[in-house]
Amino acid sequence: MKKPVLVVMAAGMGSRYGGLKQLDPVGAHGQLIVDYSIYDAHRAGFETVIFVIKPELEEEFHRAIGDRLSRKMEVRYVHQRVDDLPEGYTVPQGRVKPWGTAQAALAARHVVDGPFAVINSDDYYGPAGFQALYDYLTTHPNTPEHYSFAMVGYLLKNTVTEFGHVSRGVCVADEEHHLLSVTEHTHIEKGTVCPRFTEDGGATWTDLDGDTLVSMNLWGFTRSYLDEAWARFPAFLERTMKENPLKGEYYLPAVVSQLIAEEKAQVTVLPSHDKWYGVTYQEDKPAVVAALRRMTEEGLYPEELWG
Repeated sequence: MKKPVLVVMAAGMGSRYGGLKQLDPVGAHGQLIVDYSIYDAHRAGFETVIFVIKPELEEEFHRAIGDRLSRKMEVRYVHQRVDDLPEGYTVPQGRVKPWGTAQAALAARHVVDGPFAVINSDDYYGPAGFQALYDYLTTHPNTPEHYSFAMVGYLLKNTVTEFGHVSRGVCVADEEHHLLSVTEHTHIEKGTVCPRFTEDGGATWTDLDGDTLVSMNLWGFTRSYLDEAWARFPAFLERTMKENPLKGEYYLPAVVSQLIAEEKAQVTVLPSHDKWYGVTYQEDKPAVVAALRRMTEEGLYPEELWG
């Protein structure tokens, strides 16, 4: 099998954060939050990282992280562009934002030819998930019956912020730890008693158990995922051009759910009890900085990640 590569989705707009959170340092020596994720991935076995970025940010990414990473890993860049669409489709007038996480993964379709992991650039995942995912990807090729995918699952209570709402994919798995479904909820809050979500702007709320399994977009795929996502892109566009042409998003988990429903893919859930840290909002940053400082003092990370 080919060695897995790491795809980092880093083209988000950062509207709730109020800036380019992907490039905002959180470590004592200027490390970004993604430095720690890539460090964990590297010590798990990943040797190549592919950044999915906006074209105009490539030079800034080189300076902020890519140049120092290149001393330890192969670093590549691909661009998520709003006009990267299947033949016959054009960008709706007024559309500025890219088309979501599935399109972000598809930006790497020309450079990924084997197994790969996908992460967000503004999330801290902890080392356990990367090791479990690397071990899975190096031992589970596709079978004649199905594609072999994996997802690292986190407990919802370990993934919410104190300062606003987050998007999470709420997961259901069977007794053999195979994923049955992922439902994307774009407005989950911590709540006073337990996490809760709304789908109508806060008019009504539904409580969620804190031990609910959620996706943090830490996925492991074979190349087949990209082929399937590209083939399904036109159907998404046809629907979205009618319903929500300016803001509709092609979610990565939505493609996974389709493949599960069609029995074309089997997704193994790899549980992690590591705590998530992220910078969804500016107010999140002090807690992230403090947590990474503590983990460094405890020896989980060196002071200088890349030497």
